[in-house]
Amino acid sequence: MNIANTKACIFDLDGVIVDTVPAHFVARKSIADELGVPFNEEDNEHLKGVSRIDSMKKILSMGNLTKTEQEILELTQRKNDIYVEIISKMTPADILPGVTDFIQLLKDNGVKIAIGSSSKNTPVILKCVGLQNEFEAIVDGNGVTHSKPDPEVFLKGAEVLGVAPAECVVFEDAISGVEAAKRGGMKCIGVGDPAILHEADLVIADMTHMTLETFNAIANEELH
Repeated sequence: MNIANTKACIFDLDGVIVDTVPAHFVARKSIADELGVPFNEEDNEHLKGVSRIDSMKKILSMGNLTKTEQEILELTQRKNDIYVEIISKMTPADILPGVTDFIQLLKDNGVKIAIGSSSKNTPVILKCVGLQNEFEAIVDGNGVTHSKPDPEVFLKGAEVLGVAPAECVVFEDAISGVEAAKRGGMKCIGVGDPAILHEADLVIADMTHMTLETFNAIANEELH
């Protein structure tokens, strides 16, 4: 495996390692319905990678609602309680296709791996699906000040791994995450819809499409 220019891969969690989008949708819609704010799956798509508080503020703005900071915190906590109840039932079967094989491939070839997620529930999810000990670094919403598209979470991941940003490839399923990776000076592979993630260096439908050939191509800067 030729990985001349890549020493580390940093993975977003939600939508890349596991699919928590439906759980977020159920939880957010529950609060939106309570507030009388129309909320659909497309709206939920735009909240991928956005922090808890900012997500709630966006839902409120969709309904032209004004709440105090304390009320926003309370709504956010109730949304998170619903979400945690759902994700706490996750198992290793919820790991997305191709993820486990690709992680093993990277390990076999000496590529460092990390999680870079805005989610404060990252430890809970990783433990539920049995991946809590697979990554050399886990940087999540509990340890960063700025959420994506700020590159802080990815830059911290690179720092913990001891590699330069230019030596990292980020895997992301959110527009804000792709922007964060690019702002951090990293290559980015989008996982999902090319029409949405077109700013990424490469877009794959899911991790089963992550072959040696495609990884080598981005590692050697052949993808533009």
